[in-house]
Amino acid sequence: MGSFSGIVAVVAVLAALLAGASCFVVVPPGPNITTSYDGHWLHAKATWYGSPTGAGPPDNGGSCGIKETNLPPYNSLTSCGNLPIFKDGKGCGSCFKIKCGNKVCSKKPVVVFITDMNYYQFAPYHFDLSGTAFGALAMPGRESELRRYGIIDLRFRRVRCKLAPKMKIAFHVEEGSNPEYLAVLVKFVAGDGDIVQMDLKQEGWPEWKPMRESWGAIWRMDVDYHTPLQGPFSIRLTSESGKVLVAPHVIPADWKPKTV
Repeated sequence: MGSFSGIVAVVAVLAALLAGASCFVVVPPGPNITTSYDGHWLHAKATWYGSPTGAGPPDNGGSCGIKETNLPPYNSLTSCGNLPIFKDGKGCGSCFKIKCGNKVCSKKPVVVFITDMNYYQFAPYHFDLSGTAFGALAMPGRESELRRYGIIDLRFRRVRCKLAPKMKIAFHVEEGSNPEYLAVLVKFVAGDGDIVQMDLKQEGWPEWKPMRESWGAIWRMDVDYHTPLQGPFSIRLTSESGKVLVAPHVIPADWKPKTV
């Protein structure tokens, strides 16, 4: 769990949702959000969790497997998404512009990254924002006042992720990887921000082999011990809009777990 204030915020939200036995209604999720980038604003509900000025989870991570979301390019402007936003992990890394109409809100949109999953079902679209992201919607100096509302109405639309020009895509070889099991986390994806397919090619293989999504933004390949994995490895990424990027020999022959 997060800080005491974060726990109080969660309790306040749940109390608001459950006040009166007939007030809490499970609402089906909306259609999946895609890469149409048509500019239309949709309606959502927003809550917040964790520390008031944090990145959500106490370990600065989340259900996508991405760590250090308090650092650039995320800068704690992160959010959980419900089913049509998180999309079983295929929404990890996608970006959304959000704004609220509460009297304390600044009316200035904020861009957030999807790095976590929420399971509430009280709105077709629901953003469970980090304390930092929720506060960023407020007028200057009124961040704490806005957070005290606990739950607010939101408007949102998907946008392309804009990262620093020199920021490169990172591949993290996950702990536990070995010659029979390779798991790779991918992050810092500009544009669509998310990955819907990841393929691997070992030196000497005639063709690419598909990896399968393990969880969040982590993709894996399992092989028989008779045919161990041997680097270097090239990786091919496909984002939701169909864009393809090939990173040749990005994982070297002497690769080790827990390295980037």
